[in-house]
Amino acid sequence: MAESIVNIEVEDLKRVELVKVNGRIDSSNAAEFDNVLKEVVGRKHNVVLEMSGVDYISSAGLRAMIALLRECKKHKGNVRLANPSERVVEVLALAGLDSLFDVYDSEAAAVGSF
Repeated sequence: MAESIVNIEVEDLKRVELVKVNGRIDSSNAAEFDNVLKEVVGRKHNVVLEMSGVDYISSAGLRAMIALLRECKKHKGNVRLANPSERVVEVLALAGLDSLFDVYDSEAAAVGSF
């Protein structure tokens, strides 16, 4: 079995942290994804997840996203999704979580919504 690869880049913008995620988020790297999100929410409570390059996300990845959302909301912030891949949209819908996140067609629209 091939090792799952996820690439996570964080960009610190004026009012928001932009997290760009590419690859697969599964049980082998969901902890890494979760740790990055915890670092991000420690700095700012408005976060945009740009997930156009995510071709797979496991339940562990979803848990990390929910934990991020809870932490942001606790501090009057929020999490927005920018241009999520069809697979991410599908998994969120199947899990019944699609109504929790505001989804935007572009990174600029998601960042500008804050």
